[in-house]
Formats: sequence, structure tokens, C-alpha cells
Amino acid sequence: MKKYTFTEKKDTRSGFGAGLAELGDTNENVVALCADLVGSLKMEKFIENHPERFFQIGIAEANMMGIAAGLTIGGKIPFTGTFANFSTGRVYDQIRQSIAYSEKNVKICASHAGLTLGEDGATHQILEDIGLMKMLPNMTVINTCDYNQTKAATIAIAEHVGPVYLRFGRPVVPVFMPANEKFIIGKAIMLTEGTDVTIVATGHLVWEALQASEKLETMGISAEVINIHTIKPLDNEAILKSVAKTGCIVTAEEHNILGGLGESVARILVQNNPAPQEFVAVNDSFGESGTPEQLMEKYGLTDKDIVSAVKKVIARK
Repeated sequence: MKKYTFTEKKDTRSGFGAGLAELGDTNENVVALCADLVGSLKMEKFIENHPERFFQIGIAEANMMGIAAGLTIGGKIPFTGTFANFSTGRVYDQIRQSIAYSEKNVKICASHAGLTLGEDGATHQILEDIGLMKMLPNMTVINTCDYNQTKAATIAIAEHVGPVYLRFGRPVVPVFMPANEKFIIGKAIMLTEGTDVTIVATGHLVWEALQASEKLETMGISAEVINIHTIKPLDNEAILKSVAKTGCIVTAEEHNILGGLGESVARILVQNNPAPQEFVAVNDSFGESGTPEQLMEKYGLTDKDIVSAVKKVIARK
């Protein structure tokens, strides 16, 4: 089995900041908007180099989405930045009516997603944003796993015509994806090949899945781990091909068990190749205050929880 290691940890939001800065130098149509969270979104470098293409909207997220939609009419490619909770729940009507409905070329970039926002607690965490965004027609939904992939995705979505929701996070996490790997929207990445179980993971749970696969190997269980960075459009072919080989699947995500990656996978299995599935996700609850590590442990989002889910699903084959 291929082993993944890391030499450093970085937050995925810094990958977004680095990607945006690079876009600023290479694409004059890219503009950035922020809702009073420049530091949290790591937008400083873009602003330093291209102040004329940055708009500080203040704590007025709905207005930010409307302005972004308008900027696309003049050929600009707006990247909006704020916390995931405020990027989706607070402005859902504006996204639906002004961006998704008319297929405006807006890139909704959302930091501090999931539980791992940590100590700010349930009012700032969001566990339903993937569901909200994937249900919108015309919306592409991306959830990256580390610094390198987030930077690559930020650059890639500028070339994609149409609305995109790009989700990333606050905590430092292992950097394990290749720095030079091109990001292809909708194309899953096979990380390890296996024969006994398929594990598809997204976001921060990709590293946990890799750690779980190493533990499973010591138990004599061969796990195939797939990095699902694009929730919509989902790489149905990669998932079905893997499950045809392994006969069962575990989905892992830092999101509500309702409406996320797991339910999308369940749908394609039911339609094409029914197979046992177990879900590693938050069990339909709000979060709370705590360190990212404490919350991942309490809400069942660690490598240990993935190992447990694998044992359950294999027993059902």
C-alpha cells in the first residue's frame, strides 16, 4: 500500500490566499471581495499587489453577493471571501436568485467550514453548507483536503465558467498532496488501491482516511482510499468502479450526515450498484465550542471512527 507522509502542516485557508495572489498576477479579470475578514481569508497578498481590484464590503454579506453578481456582467471574475456560515446560510437567497439562477461566474470562497472552526462554537460553525450548495442548479461544489490542493483548486476555478462554492478550513493540517498536481474539477483522486473496502473522503477527512487505511492494513484489511474533492459534479465512475471491486464503501466528511457527500454516494449506488455503506459524519446535530481535535473526537470524525465504520460495513457484505 502506498504510504503518505508530510513534512509540514498548514491551514487550507492559506492555500486559498496563495492561489488568489497568484491569480491576481496572472489574470487581470480576477477581483476579490471580502466581508471584513481579510486576515481570516488570507487575502493580504492579493490586496497588496492589486489594491484596485479589491473591494472591502464590510459586514454586509448579502450585499457582497449582489455586487459580485453585478461584476460578472462586465467580464470580471469575482472571488468572495468570508466564513462558510456567512457564505451560505446568511446569503442563501442572494446566491440562489442572483448567482445560481442566472449562472453568474462568481466564486464563493468559504473558510472556517465544519466543526474545526473550533472555539467560536455552533453559531459560527456550519455543517449543512455542502447540502445547501449542491442542491442549487448550476453550482459546482468543491471541498479541498490540504494547502496544496486548495491553492490548486483556487487557481482552477478561475478558468471554470459558472458559479463555484469552494470550501476550506481554519486549522493546520498535514500537507500531503503534490504541490504541482493540476486540479481537475469533478475528477476523483485514487490515493491507495485496495480490495476489501472503498473509503471515499473529502476535506479534512481525507488525511484521517489515509491514517485509517494504515491501521486497517495491520489488521489484514485492504482499503482503497479515494479523495473526493469535488462533491458536485461527483465522479460517479470512480466510485462505482471501486465499489464493484471491493463490494462495500465508507464515506467520510466533516459535515452533517444529512445532505453531504455520503447521501450523494448513496444515491448513485442505489441507481447503479447497491452495496453496503457506512457513514462517518456528524449525526444531525449542531456543533459546540472546543479545540478542533476535541470536536473531531467527540463527533466521531477521526481515523478510529473510520476504522470502526469499515469493520461494520465489511461485516455486512
